[in-house]
Amino acid sequence: MTDKILIVEDDQDIANLMRVNLLELGVEIEHQTDGKVALECALSDEYAIVILDVMLPSMSGLDICRKVRDALPMQSIIMLTSKTSETDRVLGLELGADDYMTKPFSVRELQARVRSQLRKYHVVQQTQTTQQQTDTPLKLGRLVIDQRNHQVFLSEEELVLTATEFELLHHLASHPGQVFSRSQLLESVWGYHHSGYEHTVNSHINRLRSKLENDATAPQIVQTVWGVGYKFNPQGV
Repeated sequence: MTDKILIVEDDQDIANLMRVNLLELGVEIEHQTDGKVALECALSDEYAIVILDVMLPSMSGLDICRKVRDALPMQSIIMLTSKTSETDRVLGLELGADDYMTKPFSVRELQARVRSQLRKYHVVQQTQTTQQQTDTPLKLGRLVIDQRNHQVFLSEEELVLTATEFELLHHLASHPGQVFSRSQLLESVWGYHHSGYEHTVNSHINRLRSKLENDATAPQIVQTVWGVGYKFNPQGV
């Protein structure tokens, strides 16, 4: 079945640019300009990716992001923000967006971001439909990461993670004690490295900590190595 992408953008020129270049990836495109209509679509149909502009008629992209993430934790979401709207970028990521792009963006950048999210979508789909998997759960103290079923348990309680949060945690936990820079994590987890997008990593780390740590302000599991990056501390679990 062809992957379907929902583009929510009220600027017709930008929407057309995305449509033309994403069709090259062999996907199906649906386009909506109204926020409330787009939310109804996102919650009633299945999309590999939802690409959301922040400023929309009737409902903002940030509100859509929050509602979609609450209802569909594994839905891949990419936010579109203006180059000067740092607050929107931060809010979008904190509300659950997997990635963001600033306008204007290049065609190559757009396709790279979409390919990365499609890869995650396919991994999730495979775990839901394939029973014969050879991956055994990764167990570190109280933490169990089950790649086969795309589940994470802490002290036997299941944590609800997005696909990107899951992949980030699995990558860090697979290399306990190893320090990764933001650039390395962008390349390994998001599948690209563009200067200026390191905040994507910061926000996802913050979201992981809010779900993993007893006290996210004093993290014991996913720790910061100042001036370098982040590491998974196996003693913390």
